[in-house]
Amino acid sequence: MEFHQRLYQLRKQSGLSQEGLADLLGVTRQAVQKWESGTSRPDMDNLIALARYFNVTLDYLVTGQESPPAAGPSTTIVNNYYTGIQYEYKSRRTLFGLPLVHIVLGRRGMSVARGIFAVGNIAVGFFTVGGISLGLFSFGGISLGLLLSLGGLAVGGISVGGLAVGLLALGGCVVGWMAVGGGAFGVYAIGGGAVASQIAVGGSASAPLAIGKESATGVLTFLWDSDPVLMRQAVSQALSHLPGLLKNFVEGVLFWILP
Repeated sequence: MEFHQRLYQLRKQSGLSQEGLADLLGVTRQAVQKWESGTSRPDMDNLIALARYFNVTLDYLVTGQESPPAAGPSTTIVNNYYTGIQYEYKSRRTLFGLPLVHIVLGRRGMSVARGIFAVGNIAVGFFTVGGISLGLFSFGGISLGLLLSLGGLAVGGISVGGLAVGLLALGGCVVGWMAVGGGAFGVYAIGGGAVASQIAVGGSASAPLAIGKESATGVLTFLWDSDPVLMRQAVSQALSHLPGLLKNFVEGVLFWILP
């Protein structure tokens, strides 16, 4: 087997396209195409990078005289590649077709990490960290998490961020079924400015039941110096339609805020 055939075989085994390998090495796709067609060979720096990336010896890559390291069932590293500007790690073990861990750091362009635990410029998986992050539990500049989302812009079941949207949303400006933030909009809202379809508590509150420190607008309103017993009774009455555990949760949060 010639060098170009070994290179093609290693690339296919790793699941990389020619473009993906070129992006890793900082060369053009045409360069990789020429290497695999046998019309040219990479220079020494690229040969070393290829050997490290595919986890084989330089001798095996160039001459084919050594066998590549055996990959037993306990081996977890498929790709563990580093240069001064980029790093990628991908575990061999998978779950639901995704590697358990995929980390891509320092690559030029919009690198994508896909794994049960994923870290990258764009991260997709179950537990994700990235500039743009999508997962069950998600952390990033722009974060979308089915259960928990934390980021500058966060969307999820429970979301925390500068701008947060979720069932339970906490942050600077928040929208949610229950929203807690500087500016809060929801069914139940708590904030400096709070607008809600049921209960609003805040500096300025607007809702059917509104409790405000400075102003309150609604059907039933209280200011902060109103009778605390009457305020709590009104809140309990407004929450009476909720199931027991949910009522206790919302009531507990509101009572913790109220005087």
